[in-house]
Amino acid sequence: MEVKKHFSRKMKILLLILGVAVILVIYFFAAKYINSLPKIKYSYNTAANTAVNYPDTNFAVISDIHYYDQSLGTEGAAFNELLQSDRKLLLDSKDLLDYTVDKLINSSVKFVIVSGDLTNNGELINHQYVAAALKRVADSGKKVFVVPGNHDILNPEAVKFNGDTTEPVDNISPEDFADFYYGLNDPISRDPNSLSYVSEAADNLWILGISSVRYGEGNMAEIVSGRVSQATENWIADMLREAQRENKAVIAVVHHNVVEHWKGQAKLHPDYLISDYKYFGKLLASYNVRVVFTGHYHAQDITKADFGTSGTLYDVETGSLVTAPCPVRFCSINNNTLNITTEDIVIELHPDTDFADNANAFVKSTVVREAFNTLRKYKVAVNDANYIAEIVGDSFVAHYYGDEDISKKPVIDTSKLNIWSKIVLATQKYVINGLWNDLPPSDNNCVIPLN
Repeated sequence: MEVKKHFSRKMKILLLILGVAVILVIYFFAAKYINSLPKIKYSYNTAANTAVNYPDTNFAVISDIHYYDQSLGTEGAAFNELLQSDRKLLLDSKDLLDYTVDKLINSSVKFVIVSGDLTNNGELINHQYVAAALKRVADSGKKVFVVPGNHDILNPEAVKFNGDTTEPVDNISPEDFADFYYGLNDPISRDPNSLSYVSEAADNLWILGISSVRYGEGNMAEIVSGRVSQATENWIADMLREAQRENKAVIAVVHHNVVEHWKGQAKLHPDYLISDYKYFGKLLASYNVRVVFTGHYHAQDITKADFGTSGTLYDVETGSLVTAPCPVRFCSINNNTLNITTEDIVIELHPDTDFADNANAFVKSTVVREAFNTLRKYKVAVNDANYIAEIVGDSFVAHYYGDEDISKKPVIDTSKLNIWSKIVLATQKYVINGLWNDLPPSDNNCVIPLN
């Protein structure tokens, strides 16, 4: 009798454990499903798309200028901490911007696209310089189309550096941003709910500038993630319907990525993709938008998403002007085909010097440092963390340059790692593999069909 009671208690405990496990599994998949649903309603075009003729034209694209005025401080522990915590060549931002502006002015391009993050942290003095620099481009006869990035507006991290401390400096409002930059392209329509706009870049070619940034939400730090509101989605859909009625071709520009640029980006860095990116991308594609220019991730990468009957959307992400290789894209449209070539300013700015080598080493060192600190949080041994971090650094640098050559992917010798390090690596190896697996098409020089 006692044996039966003991067996009965064990069965009850086992059934209880199984029940809790089932509930947790159901909760996990239910939460995952709910999180995958769109946060707003998207007004997809359900009618058949007709081919739109793109006018022949040429233009340039730059992104993530992150200009930093050195009057805000260049010495002391606080500034050094900033430099060591990011991959931006802040001290070279003026030279990089000035050189690029001169290059654009002397080029044959008809217009220039800038896909956000114009300043270090939205400081007024930095915006004043960037606006003046871009006005030089506009004064040379070229239109300039700008969208804001997460660093640019009402940024609570706008500071100057004084030894071990920082103190706040003036940042800018959304209205200030429009005053600084939207006079460079004369929008034909403005979204009353955001800084999104439509401008005419050439006859029958519209630029749809989309503001995906979040500001003024009472946060003590800038908000890295991006989204559009329901009201802005409604406005975008209205503009795209109007474009169809008027037979206008549309190129979209937004700071946050719209298509995942490596398998695993949405898992590791979801804040670099616009919220609802799959649904938002389908919205654009359904109205015959074939290409969107983005930034934010500081990588030189082009990828695409196929939305079935809605068509294909190419996300052309341009690397940062202050992160090696400091790229500038030159684009031309001919016979409804977009041709893209890339020039790396890092090798042009100071020729016959070690500037490019130092810039590359700096970028890798910041990634390695961040990876090492993350691994140590997982209690990975110091030697193992150093070894893995070096490989992570090589992987991100390859992704920043684009056209990753998988034959150069470092071979990981797991015999050098202890058991715990092997376990941690196994859970995070998708990052290394994803960064080296270059999704089509080519990243720096490629041809994209627009019809």
